Amino acid sequence: MNREKWGSKLGVIFAVAGSAIGLGNFLRFPAQAVKNGGGVFMIPYFISLFLLGIPLMWIEWTIGRFGGGFGHGTAPGIFHSLWKKNRFIKYFGVIGIFGPIAIFIYYIYIESWLLAYMVFPLRSDFSLISTKEEMISFLQAYQGVVKNQYFSSILPAYFFFLITFAINLLIVFFGIKKGIEKVCKIAMPTLFVFAIILVFRVMSLRNLSNPDWSPLNGLGFLWNPDFSLLKDAKVWLSAAGQIFFTLSVGIGVILTYASYLSKDDDVLLSGLTSASANEFAEVILGGSIVIPAAFVFFGPIGIKEIANQGTFNLGFVTMPLILKSIPFGKIFEILWFLLLFLAGLTSSISLAQPAIAFLEDEFNLSKRKSVFIFGIICFLLSHLSILFLSKGVVDELDFWGGTFSLVVFATVETILFGWVFGMEKAWEEMHSGSDIKLPSFYKFIIKYITPLFLICILIFWIIQDAIPILLLRNIPKENLPYVLMTRIILILLFIVLCILVKISWDKKGEKIES
Repeated sequence: MNREKWGSKLGVIFAVAGSAIGLGNFLRFPAQAVKNGGGVFMIPYFISLFLLGIPLMWIEWTIGRFGGGFGHGTAPGIFHSLWKKNRFIKYFGVIGIFGPIAIFIYYIYIESWLLAYMVFPLRSDFSLISTKEEMISFLQAYQGVVKNQYFSSILPAYFFFLITFAINLLIVFFGIKKGIEKVCKIAMPTLFVFAIILVFRVMSLRNLSNPDWSPLNGLGFLWNPDFSLLKDAKVWLSAAGQIFFTLSVGIGVILTYASYLSKDDDVLLSGLTSASANEFAEVILGGSIVIPAAFVFFGPIGIKEIANQGTFNLGFVTMPLILKSIPFGKIFEILWFLLLFLAGLTSSISLAQPAIAFLEDEFNLSKRKSVFIFGIICFLLSHLSILFLSKGVVDELDFWGGTFSLVVFATVETILFGWVFGMEKAWEEMHSGSDIKLPSFYKFIIKYITPLFLICILIFWIIQDAIPILLLRNIPKENLPYVLMTRIILILLFIVLCILVKISWDKKGEKIES
């Protein structure tokens, strides 16, 4: 079976940038920055970017293209291509399929809220909401957590979920070139235009009763450093974690996207370009919308409380309240949620691709059958988030898919690339077809600094976060059955994926080349 290829270099850059640019750029980043010392957060942030994020980006582009040359688009086959003598390494690669599925099955539901909130500004009762409490009540009723005058059932949310799910499947069904690439080439420029419009609108906001509460002072509040916090390990862990999330490294998505490159396609400049686009979206645009806008309306005291409210409240409570209070507010509300929806969509279709590519590459299934199987499984699993949202299920899915899998996978692939595959061979592979040449010190960084950085993160993360979660501490008793159910389902999913990998390799006689 002939594997698909990208239609253009720009197309793959937009697709990888689209995978990285998501809700985290516009919601998670500003909240993390404020909670972790403002401007001082950017010191470990940029150190993590240059020592962790960009090297991992190059590693994943390189080994993805390398594995694609052997007909493999997912981590099990790609890892096996790098270390053929080890018959177990492919099972570590299962994380690169498992993680995206675990994220997809809750991310797609949250993404559907954005589609719904593009319509809600046209509702009269939504337009009349003027307090945080009312907006939270509206959101919870929509989610099915409570019933009130806004919603009496979860059916509206389910309706928008079905539409969003269908849109995602339709895009991946059309494939890499006609589906993902085509959508990302439209969505990415549109997203940037909307974000720039919102930045200019936010920068023009004024608080007549308190002139000191200005957007520029809001930026100052965001970037004002508290250097004493550099001693806090949590600030460094938060910065490194944000880099993971924002660049979509350690998930397995970039491996799959890069596997559709040709042998002589550039990976260094393309990877750097997509990473730069993501950083522009996050640091420049994402840092110039939510926090400055909230500062104008709520001031320096209220903004800290807002930052601690989390992603959901920032996006679905704070920003709608701000935007609906300005002239032509409905238009800006729709722009805001359309911006977030496009960011979510380009990320979710990337999460779907590894599992689909695995079925196509390792079992020679058609695109139609692969998308159908993926769709049925993820549709059923998504109901964990839909039905048990208030029971801690999304946090459980996010831990296994978006934290645990991510850190472990990144550590394994970095050691595999620099030490097993070999740095000299890796360096040559990275520069094959490249339009740029990396400074030689990046050899040292990729082989020693990046894996050491990852191992330190892994150790501190296990001590601070993983052990309490693994032991089910701090979980309310009423949520425990739902969390345990979710954990068992995820364990079964991982086991099934391992079995599928074994079946595939047994069928091929452990041979990569066909």
